[in-house]
Amino acid sequence: MQREVDCFNNVLEYLSQNISTMLNTIPNYAKAKVEEIRIRNGCPLSIYLDGKDYFITGDYRMTEEIQKGYLVQREDINNTFQLITNHSIYAFSEDIKKGYITITGGHRVGIGGKVIYSNKSVDIINTISSLNIRIARQKKGVSNHIIPYLMDRNTNVYNTLIISPPQCGKTTLLRDIVRNLSNGKGSIYKGFKVSLIDERSEIAGMYNGAPQMDVGIRTDVLDGCMKSDGIMMVIRAMSPDIIAVDEIGGEDDIRAIDEALRAGIKLMATIHGDGLDDLKYRSNLYKILHEKIFQRFIVLDRSKGVGTIRHILDGNSFKDINSGKRSLDGSY
Repeated sequence: MQREVDCFNNVLEYLSQNISTMLNTIPNYAKAKVEEIRIRNGCPLSIYLDGKDYFITGDYRMTEEIQKGYLVQREDINNTFQLITNHSIYAFSEDIKKGYITITGGHRVGIGGKVIYSNKSVDIINTISSLNIRIARQKKGVSNHIIPYLMDRNTNVYNTLIISPPQCGKTTLLRDIVRNLSNGKGSIYKGFKVSLIDERSEIAGMYNGAPQMDVGIRTDVLDGCMKSDGIMMVIRAMSPDIIAVDEIGGEDDIRAIDEALRAGIKLMATIHGDGLDDLKYRSNLYKILHEKIFQRFIVLDRSKGVGTIRHILDGNSFKDINSGKRSLDGSY
């Protein structure tokens, strides 16, 4: 647990002294589980863990009572934003345009405020009104028991799609699958060349050109690149065995995936959804399902905690081949 606590404490360095002091006093069990820190101008300071919002009081306590939460001041947001941008907003202008900044450790800070357009594209976000710090926690080994389902007896990798509602662990699982496949496992299976298209800097958590998360020794990362562009770029230049992408869905994504498959490259991807039936009603995904592009579907939910593996489905028969519902740590 200490590693998880330290991960949270490192984030506090980027928060205003006032906010940092309040959050530093919450119990360690909570620090180890916090997924998000929400700082909204004029609203109660809140954290999200175990599927609930908790509010931080002015006398440093956690509560579920909204009216007791400390009301965030404009100064709290301004001071935090200065720390996040290292007092140089201009240096982070390209990131700000995308609506988030990645900080040391791979944590992502979402930005709310006044959006200014120029030439039909976002020029800047100013008058910052809210910040959402998403804590990046790497859980190594969560895919260990899943990897055997993702290969045939000759250790050829199956095209795999992870289906999950928001905040159910799909990015965490994809990251660990990439790490495992990239590193290989001795004489059991070789390491694969993986090209990771990390459009929102969530999987590798790149910071100053270095991944903050362990994504494996044979993994090349395209950070902040649109999936459709990135897939075509790595096909031409990186000769990957596997391409990994998070949250596919757009028509451009589907066309690029088709090109990758034509080139004989395997695919690891995630998508938002409550299950396979949910995807059947999306017209742009008809090709994927009708042509049985994916040979494995992993369906996640929260029924036994974040990242519960509800199903592992065979892509041809759509039958569940999972031996039992379990959480990402492998426990039933």
